[in-house]
Amino acid sequence: MADCDKCGAPAAMHAAYSGLHLCEDHLCRSVEERVRRRVREDNLVPRDATPEDPETWVIGLSGGKDSVVLTQILRETFAEDPRIELVALSIHEGIEGYRDKSLDACEELTDDLGIRHEVVSYESEFDVRMDDVVEDDPESMAACAYCGVFRRDVLSRYAEDLDADKLLTGHNLDDEAETALMNFLEGDVDQMAKHFDASLGPFEGGDAERTRAEQDHHIPRAKPLRDVPEKEVALYARFRDLPAHITECPHAEEAYRGEIQELMLGLEENHPGTRHSIMAGYEKLAALAAAEYGGDDDDREFGECDRCGAPTARELCRKCSLLDALEAV
Repeated sequence: MADCDKCGAPAAMHAAYSGLHLCEDHLCRSVEERVRRRVREDNLVPRDATPEDPETWVIGLSGGKDSVVLTQILRETFAEDPRIELVALSIHEGIEGYRDKSLDACEELTDDLGIRHEVVSYESEFDVRMDDVVEDDPESMAACAYCGVFRRDVLSRYAEDLDADKLLTGHNLDDEAETALMNFLEGDVDQMAKHFDASLGPFEGGDAERTRAEQDHHIPRAKPLRDVPEKEVALYARFRDLPAHITECPHAEEAYRGEIQELMLGLEENHPGTRHSIMAGYEKLAALAAAEYGGDDDDREFGECDRCGAPTARELCRKCSLLDALEAV
């Protein structure tokens, strides 16, 4: 391995997309700088936030490398800033031998950082466990499809209960580039618009030409880690000795996303910088789509679920429909 291009110390990695060799210290600094730049560019801290009226950011903390790294960096960034309060929210899906270890990592991290930590389970919320859902599978869907619906519902409801101003998740560059490519290949312009308004677009008050539309029906989301490749997130967790539980869910089986991941890996290996290029173009397209299809018109589609009151365009939200199907088994 060559020497670090910043300081001459032994390099820990080579970033092919930039050509840089970086030592452990400069890789960690680079990851932190990109997260903090994203916080600034997306205008996550509004001008009217004050110590007397602080912003509450709920972080979806799974115990995996991405959410652990995001929580660590945000805590260090805002440790002395009374305008921002961080709360970690973890979800136990009911997967034997998997989530318990992840929650141990969450508890260790939040104890070390002195962050409030809330844990919610599917069993307590819906009287279901993912192990049982996978076995019954009334809708003949991948496990991730059920879990994604339940997870989004819990995150959104508890973010509201915690008076969150924003809900932050640990999606990295690979995650977002894969989602962008999937939306493009499926020709889903409406989803691009929703993606921009829900989690990609900057908030008002900054210098961005286009900002996301305000949404009354959901807590706005943000993804400050989305400029950092997955490999660099993993290396950061390792070099900083963070308590991340790096194990894939035993029920993970998103076939289409798996194909996109393989495609992306090949493109990135043969053409370094592909992920960055995809996201740079996609964010511009998503902003244009949001200007045409998003905003107030999208808001009018939402009513309330007849059963649980969650925002939905249907009589029953997707979560309640799935729970009905599970009860019928």
